[in-house]
Amino acid sequence: MSVDTKATPPPLDPPLDPAAVERPTANEPLTPAGVRRRRLGPGALLRWLLLLVASIAFTYPLIWLVGAALKPKSQVFDNRLVPETVQWSNFVEVWDAGPVVRWLFNSGVVSVMAALAVTFSSAFVAFGFAYFRFRLRGPLFGLVLATMMLPGAVTMIPVYLIWHQLGLIDTQVPLWANNLFGSAFYIFLMRQFFLGIPRELFEAARIDGCSHLGLFRRIALPLCRPALIIVFIFELQASWSDLLKPLIYLQTEEYFTMPRGLKQIVDGFALSGEYHWEIAMAATLVATLPMIVVFAFAQRYFLEGLATTARQG
Repeated sequence: MSVDTKATPPPLDPPLDPAAVERPTANEPLTPAGVRRRRLGPGALLRWLLLLVASIAFTYPLIWLVGAALKPKSQVFDNRLVPETVQWSNFVEVWDAGPVVRWLFNSGVVSVMAALAVTFSSAFVAFGFAYFRFRLRGPLFGLVLATMMLPGAVTMIPVYLIWHQLGLIDTQVPLWANNLFGSAFYIFLMRQFFLGIPRELFEAARIDGCSHLGLFRRIALPLCRPALIIVFIFELQASWSDLLKPLIYLQTEEYFTMPRGLKQIVDGFALSGEYHWEIAMAATLVATLPMIVVFAFAQRYFLEGLATTARQG
């Protein structure tokens, strides 16, 4: 007797009863795909309204700056966002007001050097506080955090005297070399991130013969890349817009950064007795655009770093 070796197909599901399908009511809005759309409650509407107001508050100064940079002198402060008369020659006169290209280059060099210095020096110190177990680790870390309570004016004169003794006044070195000693805020931020890395990774590497410097370079730094990006972008922006240090240490126009150059342009208008605010606004817009471009390209890494650091904290 032969046996049928073919598998019996499974029974088909019974057809759906159209009457049993849940249908949206007439008052519920439908999307083009026929899916019910969730209505926004009062809380959600309030949040969206607050976000809209905050967005307008943060973008209005930039929009006003763009409009003022395109206006003639008589219309700069008329509070119109859209210029009545567009004057593109303001941007041509900016380059004639001073060596703007040189100032932009100086700002870029100083900002990158300052960001790199503070990023790796802070990461190095933070790794020491996170990995090593030693006596007085807690009090020493608290002492580092306590330095954030000191106003910058307290250390301004002693630091100036140190650079003066080293013969580095009127050079760009004091603008970024201070960051070689790290920043208390960045040390705290990166230490919290390092504490979130499993210690077993370091112990396994130590068994394989990895040195402490190798732990920092091969394990800690790659795993804390989001935090490094956060610190780098923060310091890049802070150094780019800093006016106080260039005002203290720089006297030669060739070494000026862009904020220091902008002040010289405005001071030149004051000495002549006639302020050309349209040129000052155009120069300010030129100085602002590089940071907007940097944030536009680094936005994905910036948000990833914020989210990752928040989870680690």
